[in-house]
Amino acid sequence: MNFHVITLFPAAFDSYINESILARAQKEKKIKFSFYNPRDYACPTEASARRAKVDKTYQKPYLRVDDKPYGGGPGMVMQAEPVLKAVEAALKKSKAVKSKVKIIFLSPSGKQFDTTYAKVTAKKYTDIIIICGRYEGIDSRVIKIFKAEEISVGPFVLTGGELPAMIIADCISRQIEGVLGNFDSREEERVSSSEMYTRPEVLVYKGKKYKVPPVLLSGNHAKIEEWRAKGKN
Repeated sequence: MNFHVITLFPAAFDSYINESILARAQKEKKIKFSFYNPRDYACPTEASARRAKVDKTYQKPYLRVDDKPYGGGPGMVMQAEPVLKAVEAALKKSKAVKSKVKIIFLSPSGKQFDTTYAKVTAKKYTDIIIICGRYEGIDSRVIKIFKAEEISVGPFVLTGGELPAMIIADCISRQIEGVLGNFDSREEERVSSSEMYTRPEVLVYKGKKYKVPPVLLSGNHAKIEEWRAKGKN
């Protein structure tokens, strides 16, 4: 699975995707991450361009990726053109047929992401392009042009789409055989209670003893599964 992430802050992903299971999956070439910064596809502002013409030492023109929203309102909106070019670069790099590429736009008002969605996506596509918004959002023409599917990870608003992108990539990666050491260890595939215990059998904390439920020590797998099922419902 190839994840192509459109984001102004690619470094935000470093600490998460380069640790633990996702790091190993990348090393084993089960998954791959590529990042595309819209700022790399932006044009210098007119003021920056004029200054660059007269000042040859001027090396850092301001690359604008946002502007005021039409119709008024607070904040800024990411411009369409830099994002369009970033998505085009991702499509070019993917080299996959159109039917195998999924374009996702992260939005609080989008379709609710869940494990079922992750399973279907992992099975159907080889390349996923995730567009991370910032500020007040992205020019809606980007969504219309690429027919991107709006997806939400929950009924709340975040500063940007980077955290949701990590959640989506993590969940989808788990559905790819070989990413987890044991494919059947996916929690969603097992009868599982929210209650989990490990050693020691008796935990002493501030003078009080906390014991593991006796059924988990019984060795009776039928009763254990029944107990877990009750805890799950």
